[in-house]
Amino acid sequence: MVKSTIIARVVDGLPLAASMDDEQAESELAEYKSQAKAIFKKLNSQSEPVCSIESGPYYLHYLLDQGVCYLCICDKSFPRKLAFSYLDELSKEFYMSYGSEIQKSVLRPYAFIKFDTFIQKTKRIYEDSRTQQNMSKLNEDLRDVTQIMTKNMEDLLWRGDSLDRMSTLSYQLRGESEKYRKATRRLNLEALYRKYGIPAAIILGFILVLYLRYKLF
Repeated sequence: MVKSTIIARVVDGLPLAASMDDEQAESELAEYKSQAKAIFKKLNSQSEPVCSIESGPYYLHYLLDQGVCYLCICDKSFPRKLAFSYLDELSKEFYMSYGSEIQKSVLRPYAFIKFDTFIQKTKRIYEDSRTQQNMSKLNEDLRDVTQIMTKNMEDLLWRGDSLDRMSTLSYQLRGESEKYRKATRRLNLEALYRKYGIPAAIILGFILVLYLRYKLF
């Protein structure tokens, strides 16, 4: 299920709204909310628009839309399609309600905390992934979650991993380039074998015969 939700501005990481979680949830999720704030600091206009970040027993899913990051902390068992469908609903309602105010420089943190009312209402709809409505969402949602980038929190925080699309593309290109080099090397060896393999074998065989005749006679 969705455990907590935070909405922040991409350009500076300013928190705009969040779910009002109970005392127990606040205690359990304190570390992961701190990680969410660290993610906000890493975001920029070149960041992946959708991403899932693994951390302990949870996934931190985020969606970027119109300069705003919508992030939810979910149990690992909660379907990713539902998590991103949930974030998509929040993004549409939030932008419709506050779109003209989002980029104002005078905004204070959590300026739109009243949005929690909609967050809680939407969260309740998504609480049980087995309900008929949510099963329909799972079947109807065309989003291919297998294409959504998945990262590890430790890599992000301690190993300097990036959320940038160009970084991901560069990594993929390096991988494809390495595959291409290996394939080219193999094809070149096969071509050399086809061209020189049989003549070389004949020559080596002839030399071996001469050597044996010399040694024996």
